[in-house]
Amino acid sequence: MTTTRQDTDALRALQGLEDARSSVRLRAALAVGTTPDPRFVDKLIERCAIEPEFFVRDMLTWALTRHPVSLTLPELVRELRSERAQARSQALHTLSKIGDRQAWPAITGALLSDADDEVARSAWRTAVVLVPEGEEPALAAALAGQLGRGGRETQLSLSRALVALGDVIVPALHAATTAPDPRVRTHALATQRLLREPDTGFEYAIEEAKRVVALGGSGQEG
Repeated sequence: MTTTRQDTDALRALQGLEDARSSVRLRAALAVGTTPDPRFVDKLIERCAIEPEFFVRDMLTWALTRHPVSLTLPELVRELRSERAQARSQALHTLSKIGDRQAWPAITGALLSDADDEVARSAWRTAVVLVPEGEEPALAAALAGQLGRGGRETQLSLSRALVALGDVIVPALHAATTAPDPRVRTHALATQRLLREPDTGFEYAIEEAKRVVALGGSGQEG
């Protein structure tokens, strides 16, 4: 009888993940995470790829972290090759929450430079969490290659990821301050400022950097 009840509860939760009401989907994801079951993993990952509500996706990620890494990690890594941008982005986000460095080899240069800004931002955050000791300079160089990309939110995400790596980013940033593209130079200077003065607001750092670049400087004078 207990097994039957458990199966009934599992079926109800799985059906709830597809309900048209976001509140029902949220409760279903909470229920799945509260009572982990290997049978849920595929459905959770499948739902992550298409769930439109951020707060439900976050609960789906939490539910996945409640399941054994041996089950979730291979499936999440497989999602990184999905043609659906949200599937890649959410899989990256979930891997960052799991924090298992076995996933590091799957954080490829293609993901770090993904054409979709949200995927790239997730990849930057995840890479900083998973990077093994000694790999930080190579990661810093790869991230610096994305300087100047996108709008304010994307640039802020990249600056945060770089600053989180610490002083290892200094050579890559220094090189970027002399790049031909003024957007790259501006972003590099602003990130340098944030590294030196963490309490500086990003908008202020960007505006200051724009002034330096407009005057033809690289921020390295004197």
